[in-house]
Amino acid sequence: MSETATAAPRGAPRLAGRAGMALAALLAVLAVAAMAGPRYGLLLLLGLGFGLALEGLRFGFTGPWRRMILFRDPSGLVAQMVCIGLVALAAFPMLAAHGSELKGAHAPVGFAMVGGAFVFGACMQIVLGCGSGTLVNAGSGNAVSAVALPFFAVGSFAGAYHLTWWTGLGTLPLVAFAGTGGLAVTLAGLAAVALLVLVLGAPEKRRLPGRLWIAAIVVAALAIAHLAVAGQPWGIVYGLGLWVAKGATALGADLSGSAFWAAPGNVERVEQSVLTDITSLTDIGLIAGAALAAWWRDGLSGPLKGYPLGAWVAVIVAGFLLGYSSRLAFGCNVGAFFSGISTGSLHGWAWFAAAFLGSYYGIKLRPYLGLEARR
Repeated sequence: MSETATAAPRGAPRLAGRAGMALAALLAVLAVAAMAGPRYGLLLLLGLGFGLALEGLRFGFTGPWRRMILFRDPSGLVAQMVCIGLVALAAFPMLAAHGSELKGAHAPVGFAMVGGAFVFGACMQIVLGCGSGTLVNAGSGNAVSAVALPFFAVGSFAGAYHLTWWTGLGTLPLVAFAGTGGLAVTLAGLAAVALLVLVLGAPEKRRLPGRLWIAAIVVAALAIAHLAVAGQPWGIVYGLGLWVAKGATALGADLSGSAFWAAPGNVERVEQSVLTDITSLTDIGLIAGAALAAWWRDGLSGPLKGYPLGAWVAVIVAGFLLGYSSRLAFGCNVGAFFSGISTGSLHGWAWFAAAFLGSYYGIKLRPYLGLEARR
């Protein structure tokens, strides 16, 4: 019997399994659309798209920063700047034309914001996952992210609970670039960062592989669609904290002592179905999309072995701090850096600088925490 003839039976079950997973994802989208409305079904679909793109095309934030710091590989960082620039080209005119319907990811720069971004940058290198990266890695079966994720959610809830106290330490007036001039400033800043990392990068690593060009375009298209459908930019951490808030209230906890969770809008979201919360739906879709991409490619990642107990304690602490610090910083790599800069917020640039510096020290910490061999 020929090799072709014997290959078909082995490939058929795998193809059937892939088709079944894709059908299950589609049915989930249709179910949400039927129960909560077409808009929410579309948001889940966009979340699935983000997960498929980030995992399937290996596009992220933590890894490229790590490769730039350790190996002077600027390709991933340049791809991020391209992606943010593409979103900005659409987001600025959309916000200008529909300011009453759409909102940007705007927040003030302050002591807690900068400090939170620094801590987040360090911790994301400890667990090798930012907000979106932790969800993607957990969805694809990564044990470290799977352990960190619930503590990330608890930290997001706790950081939001204390947010007013932290912002009371001092913030500058909110600065958001807008209009043609604001877009020009934003694009010039992105180009300057891209040029800087290219100059600092190793000459043999300056060329962007085709995969990153495709990923930048796909993720940008999804982010623009998210802004149009949701009325707000793509975000991550609010949904995680909301899940814990829902669980806490279900167990009888009183959240009225927190100015954040006692705010009318947040009280309403805690009481409503998770299927009507924008960030929750895209987070769920992100995890499911990453799982689908991993299964489709070669199966889920196996559990990581060989870490000492102290390393797992470090993962838990870092997971909690990822959630807590991201609330103080008004977002993670997605909500503050990606969406902040692409919609004109000055705090996105401050976040990037502080988090990148934090990443440098987080990379240095990993060997001492037992998460990798010392060089």
